Amino acid sequence: MDRGDERTALAAFITMSVLAGGNAVAIRFSNRELDPLWGAGLRFLLAAAVLAALMVVLGLSLPRGRAMTGALVYGALTISGAFALAYYGLVRLHAGLGQTLLALVPLATLLLAVLWRQEHLRLDALVGALVAIAGIAVMSRAPVEAVPLLSVLALIGSAFCFGQSAVLVRRFPPVHPVTLNAVGMATGSLLLIIAAVLAGDSIAIPRQAETWLAIGYLVPIGSVLVFVLYVVVLRYWAASRAAYEFVLIPVVTVALSAWLDDEPVGMGLLLGGLLVLMGVYIGALRPARAAEPTS
Repeated sequence: MDRGDERTALAAFITMSVLAGGNAVAIRFSNRELDPLWGAGLRFLLAAAVLAALMVVLGLSLPRGRAMTGALVYGALTISGAFALAYYGLVRLHAGLGQTLLALVPLATLLLAVLWRQEHLRLDALVGALVAIAGIAVMSRAPVEAVPLLSVLALIGSAFCFGQSAVLVRRFPPVHPVTLNAVGMATGSLLLIIAAVLAGDSIAIPRQAETWLAIGYLVPIGSVLVFVLYVVVLRYWAASRAAYEFVLIPVVTVALSAWLDDEPVGMGLLLGGLLVLMGVYIGALRPARAAEPTS
């Protein structure tokens, strides 16, 4: 990779990491009025419409063959799978805790990349996994009412969906970031809305101003801009390296959640969060300095 490509990837990485820090907080506000599956489906349906309009303006065409398959897989795993679980988990978990659990994404991505033979397993990956699990255990020592187990498991499942998607997307032909997200979000929103209907979610248009403010952030910034930048980073970096954004995002999220959502920042969250981030660093960040994986 030349220096220009590295600078492009790094700029996209930093920008998306900062902007994505507000997503979990906005989802919390959206969940107060909208049922989670419907709220996620509405968000990505609107985002897909914006991206489709951008495709027309940019003169982009739909992918075909294996490229289209990759876009559909991306939508099913990242948009539908990961966010269905994330929205469910954030109904009862504060944004800071939830986003800290999602900091497991780089470690999950690395382990899945090893499983798919894109990267090699290292001892520090196993050590990092154990440290991160210890951090989750510390954060989960609060009463069950404060930290519900199903919500924690949902966020961990979301992390693995993100990781699996990042690994699989690299196995398909590259697609323009706008096109990939337009197809992916259209696919994901359709699956989410179907799931919302099957789950008995209330299909309602938001009425509260704070819900529209949350959607106003989640659609153009938290979905369109952040996800396009993420795909740009995936073009230049290995999947496990691109997933480092999930280590930086909790710093922004915890600050915003404490300010806007009165999230208590106690020793359990701080100590457990530090252990999770330390485990991610040991297990994912250090191996990423090695050579790029084989495709």
